[in-house]
Amino acid sequence: MPAKKSSSKNVLRLGLPKGSLQEPTLELFKRAGYTVVVSSRSYRPSVDDDELEIRLLRAQEIGRYVDHGFLDCGITGRDWIVENGADVTVISDLRYSKATSKPTRWVLVVPESSPIRSVKDLQGRRIATEAVGLTKRYLAKHKVKAEVEFSWGATEVKVPELVDAIVDITETGSSLRANNLRIVDTLMESYPQFVASKAAAADKWKRHKMETLVLLLKAALDARDKVGLKMNVPEKQLQKVIDCLPSQRSPTISSLASQAWVAVETVIDEAVVREIIPKLKSLGAEGIVEYPLNKIVV
Repeated sequence: MPAKKSSSKNVLRLGLPKGSLQEPTLELFKRAGYTVVVSSRSYRPSVDDDELEIRLLRAQEIGRYVDHGFLDCGITGRDWIVENGADVTVISDLRYSKATSKPTRWVLVVPESSPIRSVKDLQGRRIATEAVGLTKRYLAKHKVKAEVEFSWGATEVKVPELVDAIVDITETGSSLRANNLRIVDTLMESYPQFVASKAAAADKWKRHKMETLVLLLKAALDARDKVGLKMNVPEKQLQKVIDCLPSQRSPTISSLASQAWVAVETVIDEAVVREIIPKLKSLGAEGIVEYPLNKIVV
């Protein structure tokens, strides 16, 4: 079946993931400067950029649709690209996930009481998973023969009554522990990736549009959990203040009307602000202002 053609040359067809990645992805776009509005009954969100056409699809499908040319590009997990064998161009990794900045992991899981301790113990066993291809390749790598069945969901409840083990995705492992399950091995770690079809990656306008979009998305990710801090500092205390700051780079120092004072501005991790501000105050800093950041372009 031929790929669907866009009615406008200067339109980029972009797939965004539904499900667990939907909200963090939409929030990332918002911080990057794009307002994406999703209707509960439509897979076509609106966006305040006439050069973008967005489709909201399952992450499992996006790589395949990009590969086949129905989408120019999309954001989906590296795991689903590998699982589907999608032949796409990776424009960039985007290091975010559902709840944290850590990668998601595909893990081999068994009940706490299971005698299975390694992949070799899976010989002749039954395994349930959504990632059938990934699991079969893992078993083949270790020269283990086992029955792998596709799981339509609720994979955690299938052991030990229905299968001997599962291969499931986790971010923190807390849900697995809550269900008295034990991780035996990690098959793959995965972050979302911004991927493009070969044709779109070779198109000058589309490539530039994608790289601009990725620049803003990564800038929003770089600003995550960081804040700006500015203050006035007595010049005689400046070096002590600089030594106190865990800055990404050297802070910006500006002269003030009074030669005895300077203005200092920097970017720091939000988590340390509550510890830093009292120290700065004790060193004589005044007019300390903390402000949020949407993007940091490095």
